[in-house]
Amino acid sequence: MKKIEIFTDGACSGNPGPGGYGTILRFNDITKELYGGDPKTTNNRMEMMAVIKGLQALKEPCEITLYSDSQYVINAITKGWAVGWKKRGWIKSDKKPAL
Repeated sequence: MKKIEIFTDGACSGNPGPGGYGTILRFNDITKELYGGDPKTTNNRMEMMAVIKGLQALKEPCEITLYSDSQYVINAITKGWAVGWKKRGWIKSDKKPAL
């Protein structure tokens, strides 16, 4: 199984406001960069979008190491928040959208 490193970051000016994300996928000596944005978004949404776009870019099952400076992203994955959000149609327990 391929071992892929995924580096992510997201940011927003104002919350909500214009924001963007960046993702780098690295496999051996191959690097792919992804990026995008939204004119009205939140910081957490851009942080999560960076991860989602990175995972969507994979063409086959891979072993990944994910790097993020976002506690929101880290908790969503390690504490299982994302599993609950998916079950509720990407809605958090406080009834607000997860993304």
